[in-house]
Amino acid sequence: MSEKKEISFEIYSDSEEMLEQIVDKYELPDKSKALRCLMDYVEEKEENWDDIFATIRCNRCG
Repeated sequence: MSEKKEISFEIYSDSEEMLEQIVDKYELPDKSKALRCLMDYVEEKEENWDDIFATIRCNRCG
């Protein structure tokens, strides 16, 4: 098991709300655990990284 490391970063408020919903729905201990689960999922899908990260999305432009 890897050592956890505390870091700081910025996210939009609606992304934080999404993490809170995930925590509530799946009874996770905190938003940090929800984010680690998402990161683990993305890591498993490395063959899809171009679709995930190279696709331009503008979810907040309106």
